[in-house]
Amino acid sequence: MSLPEVLLIDYGAGNVRSAVKALERAGMQVRVSADPADVPHASALVVPGQGHFRQVMEAFETGGFHGPVIDAARAGVPLLGVCVGMQMLLSDSEEAPGVPGLNLIPGTVRKFTAAPGHKVPQMGWNALERVGDSPLLRGLNGPAYAYFVHSYYVPANVAVQHGALTQYGVPFWAALSAGNLHATQFHPEKSGAVGLALLERFRRNVLG
Repeated sequence: MSLPEVLLIDYGAGNVRSAVKALERAGMQVRVSADPADVPHASALVVPGQGHFRQVMEAFETGGFHGPVIDAARAGVPLLGVCVGMQMLLSDSEEAPGVPGLNLIPGTVRKFTAAPGHKVPQMGWNALERVGDSPLLRGLNGPAYAYFVHSYYVPANVAVQHGALTQYGVPFWAALSAGNLHATQFHPEKSGAVGLALLERFRRNVLG
């Protein structure tokens, strides 16, 4: 039986090598592409992202991926966003006022407020509190912890019904599923067995 294939978009603002390794460990074939013409033919998309929101969105736009990815997402193609790739799905971010995101999920990415015991950026392990029935978390037993390194977050009041919340001074979405859109704020490849388990569930429950 052939492994399900995902198209990992290489637009110059993601850690492609580590993402490929993690996806392959989870049982997926990974095709890396810097050509937006490949997007309409993909059966599933992975959007990595790290760095400043403005730079990430500008690189995405310059690479020609903005329109094709929105079209694919709206057509129901499964999409997995990772780290800033999750934040890109929203309308905009406090990190770059005036720079629009993909606006596939309405909402604004917020910045953590530094406080005693809560340094910014957040760096460390947080417990995942499941909400609803995200395919990424289905059947995940016991307490689950993921590793976070970030200064900006998707607030809990963003209207998502399925995923996992966590806390760092304020509650925020650590992972989410909204129809065919799925995302994690943490890097699965840095989150040990839990990160691998989420990617395996993406393969099994989303890609089939």
